Amino acid sequence: MIEFIFTLDYEIYGDGSGTLRELVYEPTEQLRTIFRKWNAQFVAFIEVAELEKIEAHETDEAIPLVKKQIQDLCRDNHEIALHLHPQWCNARRQHDKWVLDYGEYNLCILPRRRISEIVDRSLQYLRKIVGQPEFIPLSFRAGNWLFQPTGTAASVLAEKGIQIDSSVFKGGLQHNHTLDYRRASRNGYYWKFSSDVNLPDPRGPWMEVPIYTEMVPFWRMPTTKRMGFARGFGIHGQGFRQKLNSGRDLLRFSYPMKLDFCRMNLRELTAIMNRVIQNDRQDPSSYKPIVAIGHTKDLTDPRTVDNFLAFLRTNGITISTFAIIYSKLLNEMSQAPCITGGCETQSNLVPVLKG
Repeated sequence: MIEFIFTLDYEIYGDGSGTLRELVYEPTEQLRTIFRKWNAQFVAFIEVAELEKIEAHETDEAIPLVKKQIQDLCRDNHEIALHLHPQWCNARRQHDKWVLDYGEYNLCILPRRRISEIVDRSLQYLRKIVGQPEFIPLSFRAGNWLFQPTGTAASVLAEKGIQIDSSVFKGGLQHNHTLDYRRASRNGYYWKFSSDVNLPDPRGPWMEVPIYTEMVPFWRMPTTKRMGFARGFGIHGQGFRQKLNSGRDLLRFSYPMKLDFCRMNLRELTAIMNRVIQNDRQDPSSYKPIVAIGHTKDLTDPRTVDNFLAFLRTNGITISTFAIIYSKLLNEMSQAPCITGGCETQSNLVPVLKG
């Protein structure tokens, strides 16, 4: 059984450039209209650290629109989730530009006390936006997918009541940040974990539902549509060592291509899903939550999203959220005979060097 989950990273460019109206508000309004047409919901991963700083420094006149939009998303039953780029927490303005604290780029390498401070502050701000003093998001996505080393950050977030992570993309490798999700390629469509997000632990307090990936030859990555996103993606602006490490990331026969509904064209999206559908026909008993990722700043072709939703509906695939499927995930894992989060015949199990 397949359920499809659209996740949207709600943010401006990683260097702090761009306007909220152009990169966040207007793209999300387009998506709201499309999803309303299909009576469907998505998961909005709200990057709250940047929004808090933008509001505090009064640098973008669209901040009230964005806050109202988040409230509207919540009212329309889209899932509001937590997304964090901690380099924003100590951000300051200099010569009308943002100066971010890249010493805090990876939440997971910070001291436990600092992680707790950042998470508490972010949750407090998110609660103010949605107008719910006791609001606790169910799911989390780390900035730049950096959820390693996992132990301390996962423990802090679990203590705050967050239950699901969706940072992992199988086969992922970033030498600059020592991110390595290749070992997760042994796992199924979802799994419980504790101190290492790569390693299933049936007694762990956390659940991983990874971004769906396919391993492809590296030359398949730079499609025409993806090449248009160089500003928010790639090695521009990096130093020599960072560029060298980014090059090392690509020195593999195959590379993980995320299921990205903003960066992929319709042919790519439907081709991946046709393979998932074929796998499901061969193994209909296993539960298969398929997580797609998108970014507000990357939405340039809303018609593709609309057509892809039509494709999913035509093929009888349910569109869901983590909040909707959570109880089902718990039930499935309680009955599963193996610790890889599902059953031993999961069709998304691939060799360790694949995604």
